[in-house]
Amino acid sequence: MSNSTVSGNTTSHYLAATINVQSEIAKKVISENIPNKEIIYICGVDVAYRNNIAYCSAVLMNKNSMEVKESVNITLSVKHPYVPSFFMLRESEAIINILKPLKNRFDLLLIDGHGVLHPRRCGLASYIGVIIDSPTIGVAKSILCGSVNADHFIDVDGVISGFKMIKEKKKPIYISVGHKINLVNAIRIVKQLVKPEERIPEPLRLADIYSKALANSVP
Repeated sequence: MSNSTVSGNTTSHYLAATINVQSEIAKKVISENIPNKEIIYICGVDVAYRNNIAYCSAVLMNKNSMEVKESVNITLSVKHPYVPSFFMLRESEAIINILKPLKNRFDLLLIDGHGVLHPRRCGLASYIGVIIDSPTIGVAKSILCGSVNADHFIDVDGVISGFKMIKEKKKPIYISVGHKINLVNAIRIVKQLVKPEERIPEPLRLADIYSKALANSVP
């Protein structure tokens, strides 16, 4: 048996196991707001890649004042390639680890990726949200599944699972529940965090800038 066959079988088994994990995580996702929880401090996380190294940044912001309270950066070795709809394999370790050096608490986490707007209803935002047991919202730049209705809500197999947010002269973004928040509130929060001239909610936009700058700073 060739090495490529062994590798292929190993990858297939690993992806099959990951699908099972996603299915179990999806059952634990809470698509409702936490009662009596005020959301003020929001953390955005993003990861840039260069030479099999992940450069991850987190930006913690007050959503009312739009002031940055804290930002941190880390680097990690990449263990998994990018596979569509298995984004959690590639980015979850970096995101979970970037939260550890934060000195201030956050009320909600914004993730560059999908939540329940996913073929198995368990994108990166839902996976991270359940693992850390915290409210999360997925904000993605492209869509993996579903059909967009006239009102911009996205239907997946008869279930409203996301929202296509459109700004004039900007490419759309796709908002979905990660964990412990409902879709209406997720949309409201994301809209509040997007500056008039921008497309991406500010904590995520800054995390994207910082992570790319970190990656580009390496010779």
